[in-house]
Amino acid sequence: MTGESSARAGRIGEVILAVEGVSLAFGGVKALSGVSFDVREHEVRAIIGPNGAGKSSMLNVINGVYHPQEGTIHYQGREYHDMDPHEVALSGIARTFQSLALFKGMSVLDNIMSGRNLKMRSNILLQAMRLGPALREEIEHREVVEGIIDFLEIQAYRKTQVGRLPYGLQKRVDLARALAMEPRILLLDEPMAGMNMEEKQDMCRFILDVNDQFGTTIVLIEHDMSVVMDISDRVVVLDYGKKIGDGSPDEVRANQAVVDAYLGVSH
Repeated sequence: MTGESSARAGRIGEVILAVEGVSLAFGGVKALSGVSFDVREHEVRAIIGPNGAGKSSMLNVINGVYHPQEGTIHYQGREYHDMDPHEVALSGIARTFQSLALFKGMSVLDNIMSGRNLKMRSNILLQAMRLGPALREEIEHREVVEGIIDFLEIQAYRKTQVGRLPYGLQKRVDLARALAMEPRILLLDEPMAGMNMEEKQDMCRFILDVNDQFGTTIVLIEHDMSVVMDISDRVVVLDYGKKIGDGSPDEVRANQAVVDAYLGVSH
């Protein structure tokens, strides 16, 4: 363990999210079968597995897109069920998606500002007219967004239409929009998919900085094993909807079931 990862491990707290016996099926197809794992505050928790293992389905259960047929989820010590994504977001869980869902015709700044919507108290009409309290509120939220823009080093693109940006920068804007919600837990669904090596290195750095400087707990799906093993504190492994491994990166590397199902060779 490096000095940096050891220092981060020393700040990891109690369990903040617990998934217990979650099963999810679509007709006769079982996406998840009795999956249990927990997430501790301030850690980087990776979910890995081959295509079709149930990783994205698991994130969809956590953020309320899907409601499991069996099992429970406890967040901050309280069980929640049948919550929709809006309610989950209000509770402090934000998410990025594998397929970008940015507003391509809007600027970087405006896309990130959309992530502040849950924090705004003024109604839509006052926001549109930018009157009185709504204008003051917008200025306050814009200051927060400008700080995120500086943090992710995208100042030069703040007024650029997102659709004109390279893919790697669009992924950074997607991360910025999620951070604008000030989440306690951030769910990242393949944040480095489609990136080149330099872009992946930048994204890894930003994810670790978010975890370290903002104190945000990260739950990460990623196929690049070198990334997973470098930045994760713990890894849970799914295969055909079932959990086959759970532990530190070193423990997962040494798990023969994981090697057989996903890694392919011993590392």
